Amino acid sequence: MTEQAPKKNKKKKHNPVKDYLLYLGMRILSIVVHISNVETSLRIARFFGRLLWRYYHRGRKRALENLRASFPQKSEEWIWRTGKQSFQHVAMLAMDLVFVPRLVKRHNWRDYSRYKTVERAKWLMQEGRGLLMVAAHYSNFEIMGYLLGLFGFNVYSIARPLDNKYISRYLYGIREQAGQRIIDKKGAAVLMGKIASTGATLCFIADQDAGRKGVFVDFFGRKASTYKSIGLLAITNNIPIGVGYSRRIDNRFFFEIGVNRIIFPEEWADKEDPLKWVTQEYSKAIEEFVRQDPTQYWWLHRRWKTRPKDERAES
Repeated sequence: MTEQAPKKNKKKKHNPVKDYLLYLGMRILSIVVHISNVETSLRIARFFGRLLWRYYHRGRKRALENLRASFPQKSEEWIWRTGKQSFQHVAMLAMDLVFVPRLVKRHNWRDYSRYKTVERAKWLMQEGRGLLMVAAHYSNFEIMGYLLGLFGFNVYSIARPLDNKYISRYLYGIREQAGQRIIDKKGAAVLMGKIASTGATLCFIADQDAGRKGVFVDFFGRKASTYKSIGLLAITNNIPIGVGYSRRIDNRFFFEIGVNRIIFPEEWADKEDPLKWVTQEYSKAIEEFVRQDPTQYWWLHRRWKTRPKDERAES
């Protein structure tokens, strides 16, 4: 079958009045939330997560499909339970964004977090030789960048602004409050190499679909299109890659933060295809920490949207 050229999606026009009202509603909600304590707010968030699971049919269908493909040996009951809990974790992250800058300070971070196998990554950042830190849409991934900024590390995060510019500016402000610096994903390619050469740490969310131009690697038993930029930046500048995660403990506002893999330049030096090897290696490390608690992964997002050329030809 001849492959047809993909249709270009028209950019959705945004109504600035509607966007501002949504932003205003979010700010009012955040004020209301501040009246209650964080654990009560998280219980409310889990309730809204259950509502989202019940009524967001398209997202629920996608999450179930992704879980079935990723865990073919699991029962249908386990698949549904895990998917439902995943939606609750998404809702809890939204609540976390309100409470992180309010609660987490330099003097009390131990009240809200514990650390696992982070020492080597910490020394790499302190030495200022450069480090690429990758994470995934898992639990509260936002708190990692916040804490790095809070502790005074020289850290930049690559992020795509939200379509709603008012909400986007507000969330950027929260991220930058503790010293984290944000680089807009658009045009970041020019800046990343310069920043990396200064010895700073660059942070990425590395589990997004990269389209047909991405490099395809195994992720939960299926090929997933992954951005080349992280691997190319590491290889070009001889910079190690750390794979980090934040995992919520017992549905509380308390997180285990760990680094489960550091990939050093000497490891890819003799590889036939270093770009694919590096990309596969950090994707495998992401899969490993997701498997430890799959309920905290964002199964509703379109990680496997783009298929390799050979699969498209067969369809």
